[in-house]
Amino acid sequence: MPWQNNGGGPWGGGGNSGGGGGPQSPWGRGPGGGGGRGPQPPDAEELVRQAQERLKKMIPGGFGGGKLVGVIAGVLVAVWLATGFYTVDTSQQGVELVFGELWETTGEGLNYNFPAPIGDVLLPEVTTVNQTNIGFRDSGRGTSRNVEEESLMLTGDENIIDIKFTVFWKINDAGRYLFNIRNPDDTVKNAAESAMREIIGQTNFEFARTSGRTEVENQAQDLTQQILDSYEAGILITNIETQSVDPPSTVIDAFRDVQAAAADRESKINTATAYLNEVTNRAQGQAEQIVREAEAYKEEQINQAEGETDRFLAILTEYKQAQDVTKRRIYLQTMENIFANMEKVLIENGQGGAGVLPYLPLDALNQDRTGRTNPRQVEQESTGRSTTQ
Repeated sequence: MPWQNNGGGPWGGGGNSGGGGGPQSPWGRGPGGGGGRGPQPPDAEELVRQAQERLKKMIPGGFGGGKLVGVIAGVLVAVWLATGFYTVDTSQQGVELVFGELWETTGEGLNYNFPAPIGDVLLPEVTTVNQTNIGFRDSGRGTSRNVEEESLMLTGDENIIDIKFTVFWKINDAGRYLFNIRNPDDTVKNAAESAMREIIGQTNFEFARTSGRTEVENQAQDLTQQILDSYEAGILITNIETQSVDPPSTVIDAFRDVQAAAADRESKINTATAYLNEVTNRAQGQAEQIVREAEAYKEEQINQAEGETDRFLAILTEYKQAQDVTKRRIYLQTMENIFANMEKVLIENGQGGAGVLPYLPLDALNQDRTGRTNPRQVEQESTGRSTTQ
């Protein structure tokens, strides 16, 4: 392509010369001048011939004539060719131009290109991270100025949101950056603003303002990069960072009142939910305790019934083996249980009997220390005495 620097980086300009109307060549002549021909480079042979003629005029006698002039001309050509070497730093990319046309992009180190006026080399910084503010402008001394025509956007739920953000970018391909876009900062700003409007237009207001900020930033970064890649701008978007996401300033007071009411509502709901959980957990715990006590009582009664059954079956088995002995044993055990807590009076019957026999009243030892007898024991003893008599 012919020489045309569209203003990328600090080498901008790209203006046209005079009345030619076409791109300006490195020698200051456009296609409109000079007999209707395009830009023509100088003839190297003609330059050498003119230099020889000048040297012949300047040196008396020629000093050997054409041989010396040829040596000097060769030295001059060698020096001129040596000026084509150049070095690219680690933070730069080399952009080689030949006759004003992009020839090649080179990396760091020592490189070579045709020397001027045939060739030229541009060395833009590609590691510097630039930033473009959208929705606000820095006015110096820590202050900023709002740009509402950039920051006000329509959300997916038809609300208006005021979003300010910063785009961080750097040069990815110096050749494309210098020749494919005219104003890099405006290109980045327009692409990022368009991408953010598209993302916000598909996102609800509250989500974009709170939990969805990171997601919105990532989506806007990806979409902005796609737009710039379609332009072949040679720019890499490193990050998009939102500075503020708020309602418009004209309704922010009412919005804060709504937010405060929503926070109160949420607080009351949380308090009621906590009380509900407390009462429910307590009731569930009590119910679980009652159920477990009932199950324990059930197991106790079952075990007791099974024990009584086993004891009865054991007695029945012994009874079947020796009925008389078993009957007598059961009788004696029963009488022992009956007379154990009775007041007993011994009477000797038969001939020569003495009647009532004296005995040691051991039952008196069952009285308490106050001298009173247990009412239940008195009742049992009374019942036993009447039965004995």
